[in-house]
Amino acid sequence: MNETRRWLEGSLFFALFCLTIPVANWMIYNVGTVCGRDGPCLVPVAPGLMAPSGVLMVGIALVLRDLVQRRLGLGAAVAAILIGAAISGLVAPLSLVMASATAYLVSEFADLAVYTPLQERRFITAVIVSSIVGLVIDSIVFLWLAFGSLDFLAGQVVGKAWMVLLSVPFIMYLRRRDAAMDLGPA
Repeated sequence: MNETRRWLEGSLFFALFCLTIPVANWMIYNVGTVCGRDGPCLVPVAPGLMAPSGVLMVGIALVLRDLVQRRLGLGAAVAAILIGAAISGLVAPLSLVMASATAYLVSEFADLAVYTPLQERRFITAVIVSSIVGLVIDSIVFLWLAFGSLDFLAGQVVGKAWMVLLSVPFIMYLRRRDAAMDLGPA
């Protein structure tokens, strides 16, 4: 029963994770409260602070990657990172795809490096800390490569952090449920 649950939940997290970056890339030029002619569409993330709209999906991606690893293991997490980067090439301009894929790969592997040693003993801490590391790195690399500036850095970090914080109740629920079911990490 636990192995079936692990596989089903892991597969769902895997699929959602692989879709978050392509959706984020599509959102950057199609969804926002302000859209420039050649620039990104922006959304407010705090009073007076805007960020490219894809930021919302990237914050979710950082958490989902951790959940893929928890349910399916390190190999599945690496495969999901590579598949997600490849899929993003189907929905965005090449320059954005290259910036996104590079930022995605660098930040997800940084997230992975922080999450892996922490996750067995401190699951919730591992998700939060690894996501913060990942979101800062992703924001810097993406903004520099995509737009040649760090103008939206504060907005990127805040927007992604909101999404990570919003996931904490779900992560806490999973942790409690996993402990009650004696379901440890893969």
